[in-house]
Amino acid sequence: MKAVIALGGNALTGKDRKASIDEQFDAMKNTARSIVKMIQNGWELVITHGNGPQVGALLLQQEAAKNVTPPMPLHICGALTQGQIGYMIQQCLLNEFRKKKIKREITTIVTQVLVNENDKEFSKPTKPIGPVYSEKEAREIKKRHKMGRYENGWRILVPSPQPISIIESSVIKKLIEKNVIVIAAGGGGIPVVERNGMLYGIDAVVDKDLASQKLASEINADILLFLTDVEYAYLNYGKENEEAIKEASIEEVRKYYEQGHFPAGSMGPKIKASINFVENGGKEAIITSIEKAWDALMGKTGTHIHR
Repeated sequence: MKAVIALGGNALTGKDRKASIDEQFDAMKNTARSIVKMIQNGWELVITHGNGPQVGALLLQQEAAKNVTPPMPLHICGALTQGQIGYMIQQCLLNEFRKKKIKREITTIVTQVLVNENDKEFSKPTKPIGPVYSEKEAREIKKRHKMGRYENGWRILVPSPQPISIIESSVIKKLIEKNVIVIAAGGGGIPVVERNGMLYGIDAVVDKDLASQKLASEINADILLFLTDVEYAYLNYGKENEEAIKEASIEEVRKYYEQGHFPAGSMGPKIKASINFVENGGKEAIITSIEKAWDALMGKTGTHIHR
């Protein structure tokens, strides 16, 4: 079976998105232990991941040092975080392989994602990146970046255009056929546009859930597995009448989506991506926590979305 595993943006940094590099490695070691069980059981895997905390921090570092060295644009920061996080995932997985004497190869592909230069997001950014800032911190940052209210504070907002296609999907498919575990489309991939047949990077952050779905569909994956910080997707999340969704058809989930049960800043993109994946021929999309990944693949827990 072939699966795309989409790691949530907080898998490395926690909910406050301010974890040190040592804390990020510790978090990734836990995630690696969960993923290894799938590999031991013969699954063909592509791993995708978020980069919101890391790319937000990197963007601010560019601003802070702009009088010392030329700042890099957002699409370059996206590329840098693909290498940064891909390295961490590779190393933690390889160390788990060595502990368990698993002989498998793993690599990170710097991935470009084609987007439309006329996407409405470029005129009205909605994607939050980086940590949550206090009112005082945000006052200064607002002079340089668009910001929006988010989780008891403020976050930088950037454009998040819809992914059209994954430029490197054929290469990724060939690597899977060679039994290589691939890390790809990190942070939603590097957004690029096409002008006169040539590709150019553009400043934006593609939603990693939607990019993961696009990749999963293009490589003909059977399963799209979203690993986040909750065991299920919920109706009325956080309310007294919240209800875990254990199994649902895409028609049922679409109805819940349209009723507003899944916020755009959290579960919404995962639900939208799940619907797209199954509609495009995928067998099943699953949403669960990192700790429950294997149990969810075995059908014991998690939210399962199918036809």
